[in-house]
Amino acid sequence: MRVEVDDRPDEETARAIATALAEHLGEAVELVAAGETVAATGGDDADDWDEAVVTDRERDLREEIEAILGGGPERGHAKLDELGKLFVRDRLERIFDTIEYEDGTFARHDADGELPADGMITGVGTIRGRTVFFAANDYSVKAGSLGEMGVEKEIRIAERAVEAGAPILRLIDSTGARLSLDEREPGDTHMGRYRGGRMFYNQCVHSGQVPQIGVLYGPDIAGSAYTPVFCDYLLMVEEISGMAIASPRIVEAVTGEAVDMETLGGPDVHARESGSADLVVEDEAAAAGAVRDLLGYLPQHATAELPTRDARAPDANPNGLDAVLPEEPNASYDVHEVIERLVDRGSWFELKPRFAPELVTGLARIDGRPVGVVANQPVAKSGAIFPDSAAKGAGFVWTCDAFEIPLVYLCDTPGFMVGSAVEREGVLREGRKFIYATSNAQVPKFCVITRKAYGAGIYAMCGPAFGADATLALPSAEISVMGPEAATHALFADQIAEMEEGAAATFVESMQDEYEKHVDVRTQAAKMQVDELLPAGDLRPQLARRLRTFADKRRCTRDRHHGTVLF
Repeated sequence: MRVEVDDRPDEETARAIATALAEHLGEAVELVAAGETVAATGGDDADDWDEAVVTDRERDLREEIEAILGGGPERGHAKLDELGKLFVRDRLERIFDTIEYEDGTFARHDADGELPADGMITGVGTIRGRTVFFAANDYSVKAGSLGEMGVEKEIRIAERAVEAGAPILRLIDSTGARLSLDEREPGDTHMGRYRGGRMFYNQCVHSGQVPQIGVLYGPDIAGSAYTPVFCDYLLMVEEISGMAIASPRIVEAVTGEAVDMETLGGPDVHARESGSADLVVEDEAAAAGAVRDLLGYLPQHATAELPTRDARAPDANPNGLDAVLPEEPNASYDVHEVIERLVDRGSWFELKPRFAPELVTGLARIDGRPVGVVANQPVAKSGAIFPDSAAKGAGFVWTCDAFEIPLVYLCDTPGFMVGSAVEREGVLREGRKFIYATSNAQVPKFCVITRKAYGAGIYAMCGPAFGADATLALPSAEISVMGPEAATHALFADQIAEMEEGAAATFVESMQDEYEKHVDVRTQAAKMQVDELLPAGDLRPQLARRLRTFADKRRCTRDRHHGTVLF
């Protein structure tokens, strides 16, 4: 609307008149005096507003914020360049599509610009339209060390993530607690009800409520190293990351062992030996991509719907599955060739690939739906279950159950490994954890017996007695307490010992043939020991249909506080 006035008001008065008229009339107003527009306002349309008048007070505050967002001093940024690491805000920019807001920007603003944001950036962003909370160390500020306000910020953001029902991403690049004797720079974050320990307490009680993803970008030492290991999923960046309960210097002082950080707690150590790292990535770009991909399999919180995608055909022809499986029970093959015929193209996201490779674990999609895959790997130690692989399987199954991710077990194992070495390593202790996790998981569970299912191995791999929503067998399947050769010697050891060599060989062969008749999968299917015997080429569509059927599987509450087996 065009409004003309006789007198020419000053600029401020003209703007006030135009604004008042626009609000009253609910439409844009152009105020004209002596034929000249002196003010205009868009009413409800913000695009038509005049540029706001910025006061000195606001301008000063914006300049202060700009300085804080720049991070630590020049020497801190020079150190980042020397180490080949990104500034934390560049790191966040790679991972997030947008940063919605931050909290605690002015933390430790009383430190004369030496501790911007107290070296901890916390806030909320979006990744592919999903809200994700974050806490990220700023290595340019005192090497990312944890100060009093930085800890407070991390505690608050974690608690708010759970209240909002959204994942939390921790970008960890810290040398640990900030040590200082200067009262003006509080450093000790270790004790106290609402101090450092509260971060780890929160991670424990929040476990299973919302996904917690950690990415480790630097050496993390002492108590703060619990931050990454308490995450549900931990990624480590090659060459620049590491974690240990004490630094190499402290280790040498206490034990006399001279060791560098890479050997003590580098990515390879935690990927191959400790099993603490779920994935090692080559650089920061790969870390950003892996975080975004991983989130695509996880719900916002424990009871939210899983993110689905359009179904895609597998990387390899499902009809070629039977040809992958050797007829000889002891012949080797790579189970990845089975997986690539079952899951959607490009969806395989393997976890802990370097740790205990005799058991393969990973996330994938079948017909667009996220699933967790647990598979024996015949090409590694014949697919036998060792203490480490039992622990790996238990943790993976338990995490999938926490976030309602259905499980597909691909069973081809001679069972748990035997011998004095594995007994000393706790094969029974670790094995019970795997069996316990499988027993108690209440997500849709499907056991596929691709070949061998011997001994207690089928217990851990979700056999018929362990709550499987279906036990499916392929024609190559063989279910037994043990293999024919071992069974023959167990049953007839004394007779065989008394026979001559030729006669013994003939007898063993005939007994093995007889034994195989009893464990023939068709005989077992006839007795309903499996739910369905199906051609290998039908496995993928069968799994897709069964996943759809059990998408709303009901969970039950058991009459107890909790079980007694921990992971």
